[in-house]
Amino acid sequence: MQKLMLSGKIHFARVTACELDYEGSLEIDPEYLAEAGILPYEKILVVNRTNGSRLETYAIPGVPGERAFCLNGPAAHHGKVGDVITVMAFSLMSEEEAREIDPPVIVLNEKNDIIMRKGVRR
Repeated sequence: MQKLMLSGKIHFARVTACELDYEGSLEIDPEYLAEAGILPYEKILVVNRTNGSRLETYAIPGVPGERAFCLNGPAAHHGKVGDVITVMAFSLMSEEEAREIDPPVIVLNEKNDIIMRKGVRR
């Protein structure tokens, strides 16, 4: 049996931009993607703590070091600059793998600085 499990998470990120005239997705600083174990173009769930919206999209790498979280295309309707979001990736795994998973989680502050790391980076 396969289980769909959390495999990476970015918690308390602040939206830095919203670009409606774009193909769509969430642009994320690639340093954060690596820290959270999320691959570029991987499917993600984005939960907006500020307004309660949820959306599925994919992660696109931004410019390293810019700390960007930019909602693009239709996703831009799900938030505004300053909103607090959580980004989650999920992976299919065997039951044995699921019992052992300790997904990497990074927690950010109001400036999108990493203030805590949890789990195991792969």
